[in-house]
Order: sequence, then C-alpha cells, then structure tokens
Amino acid sequence: MKVAVLDFGKTNSKLFVFGQDGRIVDERRTKPDWIRKGGLSVLDETALHDWALDAVNEAADVHGVEGLMVSGHGCTFALVGDTALTHPILDYEQEPPADVAARIDRRIPDFAETFSPRLPLGFNYGRHMLWLQEVEPGAFSSAQAILGYPQYWSWRFGGRAVSEVSYLGCHSHLWAPRKRDFSSLVDAEGWRGRMPAFARAGAVIGERRFGGAGRPVAIHNGVHDSNAALHAYRRQNLGPLTVVSTGTWVIVLNPDCPLEALDRERDMLANVDVDGGPVPTIRFMGGREFAVISGNWQGAIAPAAIQRAIDAGTMALPNFAPGGPLPGRTGEILGPVSDAEQRAAVALLYVALMSDLSLDLIRSSNTVIVDGGLNAGGLLASLLAALRPGQSFLQGATLEGSATGAAALAFESVGREFAAETPDPVRAADFKGLGRYRDAWRDFVTHGFAGAAAGGAQ
Repeated sequence: MKVAVLDFGKTNSKLFVFGQDGRIVDERRTKPDWIRKGGLSVLDETALHDWALDAVNEAADVHGVEGLMVSGHGCTFALVGDTALTHPILDYEQEPPADVAARIDRRIPDFAETFSPRLPLGFNYGRHMLWLQEVEPGAFSSAQAILGYPQYWSWRFGGRAVSEVSYLGCHSHLWAPRKRDFSSLVDAEGWRGRMPAFARAGAVIGERRFGGAGRPVAIHNGVHDSNAALHAYRRQNLGPLTVVSTGTWVIVLNPDCPLEALDRERDMLANVDVDGGPVPTIRFMGGREFAVISGNWQGAIAPAAIQRAIDAGTMALPNFAPGGPLPGRTGEILGPVSDAEQRAAVALLYVALMSDLSLDLIRSSNTVIVDGGLNAGGLLASLLAALRPGQSFLQGATLEGSATGAAALAFESVGREFAAETPDPVRAADFKGLGRYRDAWRDFVTHGFAGAAAGGAQ
C-alpha cells in the first residue's frame, strides 16, 4: 500500500508518496501564492488546487496510491458552502485595522480558558474569524461549515466536512483544552452549529477516483503539521520527548511541561495532540527569520563559517518576524559580517540560540528530537546538543517529520503497519567559544526577562 500526503506549508507546499516501510518514494513541490483580493491578502486557492490535483493524479497513475492524507500549517480557516468557499482563505500574516482590532480583541477568551495567547495578525485564527465576520458577514451567514485548513483540503478532494482536534486546539482561541470542548467564544458568536462533527486525524472520510484509470483513493482527515511530527515520534515508543519541529515556524512541543508554566507574553501556549491531550508549546518564526537574516541563503553552511561567526562575536538579536518568546524587540545584527555564508552562519546560530532559550522556557529536560528543513545536514541539531550537554538529542531520519506523521496516521486508520525510520543520535558540535557566545547573546536579549531558566552549556 502507498499513501500520498499533501503537506501544505505557508511557504512551501509538497506532495509525498509514502510506502509502508516509511520511505518517501516520490515527491513534488510548489510555493503557494498569496494574492490581493477585495483589499485583503488571500490564498490563490485555484492555483494551489490545480497543482495538487495534478500531483495526486500522477501519484495514482505512477504509484497506485490507495490513500490521500493532508498535513497543514496552522492559523488558517475556511468557510465553505455546499460545494465551494463562501470567502477566499485569509492569509494569516495581516493585521486587522486598529478600530476593528479594538472591538474584536475585547471578545477574546482569557488565556486560562484557551491557553491561546493574544497574538498579532491571524496567529490566533479565531481573531481573523471575528475580523472577517465584521467586514464580510455574508461569508459567515452563507457558510455551511467552518473548517480548519487541512480539513478544507480533505473536503475539497472528496471527503465529508469534519472537525479535527489537533487543528482546532492550535492556539486558535476556539478550544478549551482542559474541558476538551469548544471555547466560550464559539458559543458567544454562534459558531458551534457550523462546526462539523469530529473525526480523528487520519480517519477515512470519503473516496474519490484519481488518475487516468480512475483509481479509487480513500480520503483521510487531515492534521496540524507540528502535531503530526509529534505523533510520528511518539508512536515509536522512544520515551518522554520534546520535539523541535522546524519550517517557517520553529515549534517546540514538550508534553511533560506543566500548563502552569506557560507564559502568555512569550508565545507559549497549549497545542492539542491528535487524541485531544494538551501539549505545552513555545514557538518562534525561525524559518522566516533565518531567511531574513541570511538574505535567503540556500544550501549548506560550512562549520568553518560557524566558527568564524563565533570568533568575530557577530550575532543576530531578535526579532526579525512577529511573535516569539522575546516580544517588543526589533531585530539587529551586531558585529562584522565578512561574506554571505558567514551571514547564513549567524542566522543559523540565531535559530539555535532561540531554540535553546525556548527549550529552557518550556522546561525541557527529556530527550529532544530535531526535525524539519532547518536541520538539513544536521548542523542545527548538533549546535543544540553542544549548547545543552545534559540532554540527549536525536534527529529525524527524514527532514519531513510532519508528512511522515501524517502518513502514519493514514496507515494506522486502516489497520496497516507503517515502519518509519528510527531517529538518529546527534553528535554535539565542537565549536570553540560557543558557550561564551551563547552567554553573551543571553545577556543582550534577556534583560527584563529574569524569569528565564538557567539551563544549558557552561
């Protein structure tokens, strides 16, 4: 059996074909387009759908896939009627007008109920729902269902409209993790009736024929991408884990952290796993910040460039994108930058130092697994292992932990084995002066945040 996974990221969208041995046997990639329409930034849904349909048809013809699964980035919702969207899908990277924000922000539930901090833009998609309801009330009145982004695509490709807990529970303001039910906002706004019945991530919710031969393909309920990565490793019985999932966002999930440790001011929140359990989380927009700091560097970074950056004391200070654990700061680079690769080295060091700080704040003392695109070549994981010698570090055997977890959910739902590769041990990097570099960086960025834990390298 083979399963196609559509992994819709904010910056990159991908299709992977997985076999039951856990290996990716084929893939295709594209970039979603965010366009202006009606004064708003919205997804070019038609272009992304057409690309995805071609990719799935090819996967059906070439590989005989029997299932289609979706993994999707957070912060995004879709309003659908009987057969189509009632409004284009909003880009979460836009702020409501100040007068609208002042009105809608008064209606947001307390952090103690939702464990969703009040974030800018549409990082809480319930906030964007309130905004859209104000400016386009007809989109809501004509909607049959409110869907999370992965559920939209599962529905679009032939599944029934369903809800899924890992997506609704992803800092949306729409979910109360301790009650395992919708938040007070959903009832206050009259949205509960448009929230479809729940199905577990991976459950079969429909069937459609793909490819030239019209091959029947099961449609599986989609999943939030970072929670899919968490599932990919939890199912391997590796013991207590913290997962550092990297992409446009760096998402650090530690199920062992107490909910009481979450600080709403530092982009700490409770995600919800695929079975409804709360997962304490901290995050920052590490992939976006790496791109900004590095000047969109592509490719490997030589260890010698890392050492040069450390020796020069050149460092990036937050923030180069909204959100994250150090709010209210504007990003800057201190010290000399000799060439483009050294700038990229400074950017990767920044991601490592922000991840290290995040691991302290989320009280991580268990085994850490690092996966995703920012760990290409294993350099990020080796930096973190050097910064935190008291912890064991592993890295995913594939960079595609989210897609792998999504595939596992699809195979499991139909009773098929899925033998994902075991994560590899990480050898700590050996950079001279890294501990002093980290201490100097912390001195710059933690002023006013004396509550940060004191773990890490000496």
